Amino acid sequence: MKLLSLLSLSLFSLIISSAYAADKLVISDAWVRATAPGQKVGAAYMTLKSNADITVTKVQSNVTGSVEIHEMAMKNGVMKMRMMPSLPLPAGKPFKLEPGGFHLMLFDLKKPLQAGGEVAFTLEFKDKNGKVETQKISAPIKASGN
Repeated sequence: MKLLSLLSLSLFSLIISSAYAADKLVISDAWVRATAPGQKVGAAYMTLKSNADITVTKVQSNVTGSVEIHEMAMKNGVMKMRMMPSLPLPAGKPFKLEPGGFHLMLFDLKKPLQAGGEVAFTLEFKDKNGKVETQKISAPIKASGN
């Protein structure tokens, strides 16, 4: 009986901890652009909103060798893209990762990303006190953003 109570308490703590992380970072409108056969790079988009100041420090996926946060911006008539080591998210402000702007670059794809499939992501973030948490999501693969 004692073991059952301990297991129940552990499970309850895990559920509360997961709900707390999910409450801290809300992810919506996530999608991944389909790729052509042989293409080794892809892109993912989503809207991130946090109820506290946090910083996304790492993103991983089940379909890639690595994921990077990138920014695209027009500079002197030339589109430039650069990797961001992290992505600060101010509390209460939605941050869009979208085509032509900030996005996730998926490198070393293990297979083509076909419309109708899904991609799993794990986002790692930390708060202003340095506490690290993770959140998992699944994003549909689409031929376009529609």
